[in-house]
Amino acid sequence: MTSMNAASQSFVNVGERTNVTGSAVFRRMITEGRYADAVEVARQQVENGAQVIDVNMDEGMLDGAEAMRTFLNLIAAEPDIARVPVMIDSSKWEVIEAGLKCVQGKCIVNSISMKEGEDKFREQARACLSYGAAVVVMAFDEVGQADTKARKVEICQRAFKILTEEVGFPAEDIIFDPNIFAVATGIEEHNNYAVDFIEAAREIRKTCPGCHISGGLSNVSFSFRGNEPVRRAMHSVFLYYAIPAGMDMGIVNAGQLDIYDDIEPELRERVEDVILNRRDDATERLIEIAEGLKGQKGKTAVKDLSWREAPVEKRLEHALVHGITEFIDQDTEEARQKAERPLHVIEGPLMDGMNVVGDLFGSGKMFLPQVVKSARVMKQAVAWLEPYMEEEKQRLGTVDVSNGKVLMATVKGDVHDIGKNIVGVVLACNGYEILDLGVMVPAETILDTAISEKVDVIGLSGLITPSLDEMVYVAAEMQRRGMVQPLLIGGATTSPAHTAVKIDPVIRSAPVVHVTDASRAVGVVSALLSTGEKQGLVEQTRARYQRMREARAGGPPKPRLPIDMARAHALQPDWDAYDRPAPSYSGVQTFENIDLATLARYIDWTPYFSAWDLAGKYPAILEDSIVGEAATALWRDTEAMMISPPNSRRRGMITPPSW
Repeated sequence: MTSMNAASQSFVNVGERTNVTGSAVFRRMITEGRYADAVEVARQQVENGAQVIDVNMDEGMLDGAEAMRTFLNLIAAEPDIARVPVMIDSSKWEVIEAGLKCVQGKCIVNSISMKEGEDKFREQARACLSYGAAVVVMAFDEVGQADTKARKVEICQRAFKILTEEVGFPAEDIIFDPNIFAVATGIEEHNNYAVDFIEAAREIRKTCPGCHISGGLSNVSFSFRGNEPVRRAMHSVFLYYAIPAGMDMGIVNAGQLDIYDDIEPELRERVEDVILNRRDDATERLIEIAEGLKGQKGKTAVKDLSWREAPVEKRLEHALVHGITEFIDQDTEEARQKAERPLHVIEGPLMDGMNVVGDLFGSGKMFLPQVVKSARVMKQAVAWLEPYMEEEKQRLGTVDVSNGKVLMATVKGDVHDIGKNIVGVVLACNGYEILDLGVMVPAETILDTAISEKVDVIGLSGLITPSLDEMVYVAAEMQRRGMVQPLLIGGATTSPAHTAVKIDPVIRSAPVVHVTDASRAVGVVSALLSTGEKQGLVEQTRARYQRMREARAGGPPKPRLPIDMARAHALQPDWDAYDRPAPSYSGVQTFENIDLATLARYIDWTPYFSAWDLAGKYPAILEDSIVGEAATALWRDTEAMMISPPNSRRRGMITPPSW
């Protein structure tokens, strides 16, 4: 195997931090209008070794096109940033085109794909070609994103043929992104995702001569967000195997890549097991070492059963948080015997435990595979309770009566469904009938199915920014049809603010509720389907959304008087009774023989010294204490500085003439 150092000589680092979807810090800068700080992020990326900077402005509450124009124009004026190419990154074509119209030199468009068909693909490719841009082509077609090696290769070969033979694109300007997906998620179907990418890259480079291979590196380690040592190790190991296979570009944080040989051997071995899918228990083994990286590394794990001495409610919580199934049956039975009804165990200690899981995951203290394990513990506990709940239904005559029917779907244009699947498991465990339509579901299919199946609640999921627009469209269509089913909104890019500002205002016929995570879904659905709780939740949610809208608009509208009343209260000054003060003199006054020290006291030196880098040399001047020799030295230095100011080139200033 070629060493990473040798292999990476031809690898192009694409800086990822100027991306609002990948960096919370950068997103805050842009949303708060702090573009000067955002420019510094780009500068740091270049200083850290980024050879291309990826600029993404896809945020639900942003005008992406305007933000893209503003930022690209600013970095174009910075020589140390403008020396590297720009990758215009967006899921929205109008944002890409806005960037193409103002970027300097040859850039890279990220991305185009065949997800809307070949005709749209050709149209966008020709537009990119006319601007002289290279393109990133996602392995995405009308069916969806490619997840297996065969699908990745088939889509990229098809796109290559269209681009080179029909559009006339130079092969060297085509960059394929065969989709890096998260591994070690706890879901078995995802275990081979990294291997599929690596093998597909090798085949694509062989069958599409001249092309390049890229990918978003941080995706592969998404399961371990919040654990930077593990994520860095996963990135380095992935590149160690992907670069020799043909991956010659990547969206990475160039300043946070570990050297392959420097990774702690045990960690490297377990990461390789995950990346190369070498063991069935690779995910569990990596979680073990991930949890013990700080302070416990290298020590023999001792099974701690002290938690078994806690009350049953706390034992259930511990089992859920840590994914322990060993004692779940007996603890669930103990809780059932204490409860009035089996369902109360689910609604009480089990959901309390899942709420803790949700809080830990939201704060980055739990990883995705651990959340999946928690859901499985929950499912096992519910399975233990199901016979007792069925017996209760038989006794009460409520057999085959579900708590409600919930339709779930990932909206059109989006293929991400891990979060949706977890929500479905949790809801199903709580007695709800789940109708999952899958991914890439058009609005018409969602709403037609909701009507024909007579569902009680509609849940929409999405991860990428265009999904937010599609959710707005679904809500508007629900309003047009007069549908009254509550609409749940969830997914990584969604937020209460976007729901309040963009989705809630377009639908009045049904309540809209943003759900932060799977553990909260049961409580929300239960309240929405409860005669006693629904009205309160709906009113409370709508009032909160109204406050959010008012806050973003600068507060609630201030009461204003009608124009006639305002004029009636106008100020009526009595100028005849006003005693006008007389000025101390009139005309031109001449001052002669004024020394510089006296004159200097009347000047605000703060902006002057800041602009000319003199504050360090004459700090006392800023305190208004310039006198005598200091004043003379100041003017002497100032005259020299005016001829050749030290930072005029850096600031792009025009050198003023000497006084």
